[in-house]
Amino acid sequence: MKKTLLLLVFFVGIATLGAQTKEELEAEKKEKKAEADAIAADIKAIQAKIDALPGWRTGAFGTIGGSLSNFNNWYSQGTPNNESGNIGFTLNAYANLIQEKFFWRNSLTTNLNWVKLDDKDDPTDDSGFEPSTDVFNISSLYGRNITKTLAASGLMEYRTTLIDNFNDPGYLDLGIGATWTPIENLIVVIHPLNYNFVFSKGETIYESSLGAKIVADYTRKFGAINFKTNLSMFQSYKSNDYSNWTWTNSFSYTLWKMIGVGFDFGLRNNKQEALDYALAQDPATATGFDDLDNKLQSYYTVGLSYKF
Repeated sequence: MKKTLLLLVFFVGIATLGAQTKEELEAEKKEKKAEADAIAADIKAIQAKIDALPGWRTGAFGTIGGSLSNFNNWYSQGTPNNESGNIGFTLNAYANLIQEKFFWRNSLTTNLNWVKLDDKDDPTDDSGFEPSTDVFNISSLYGRNITKTLAASGLMEYRTTLIDNFNDPGYLDLGIGATWTPIENLIVVIHPLNYNFVFSKGETIYESSLGAKIVADYTRKFGAINFKTNLSMFQSYKSNDYSNWTWTNSFSYTLWKMIGVGFDFGLRNNKQEALDYALAQDPATATGFDDLDNKLQSYYTVGLSYKF
């Protein structure tokens, strides 16, 4: 009886000791978590002070997408023997110098894609990769601060294609005006005096003109998310037919280390490009801007992303 009682007391003591140890560990865990949260808050505050210091801010992120396939004797489709593929990538990079009295913001955006469909039964078709999306844009904005959110500024922006028809057409905007920064990471450029140089080869319908330039750019990082949206507009004083606008967007989400998923899409409206394309397809029916079917241009890319 005494042995049984002693064993019972022993097991009760062990259980009590275990319960106390668990409670102590939970309390210690809570204390350590509070300390870690406080340290993380301090690190975030210090980083905010570092970001606010004058100097260079640089960064880049991009998207890579692709697929390859090969079919042999796959009779259920129209081309039973073929090789096909799709490869593309985008890059968004910036280098900004922020000082107390002035700023110099530089950005690069490019989106390149290639596709191929090689019919093995047709020896005359093209078996190589052909460019499908070809976007290149570089800009440089300099400003002298008037107030905390307003600056007198000058802008240089150049956009063209790289793979196919380089600088044909190419657009170079040079202008002066004002830049407004109402909130962090949002840049609004309003330049009422801007000249839009348009470069092209041979006899074309492209014309340069004087007009107004408006650019709105928002680039932001939310934890594992990188986001950039840019709207670039030119309003010609000579004719609305020479006006154009381009809106590009890039989004990437980091899943593991530097790798994640990305999505890019863009829209463009440009009557000069639409008329040039219509003339190349059928010169007899493309008579001018008045009868032009100016369709909205668009592209998108989905794939893996890599954070630089």
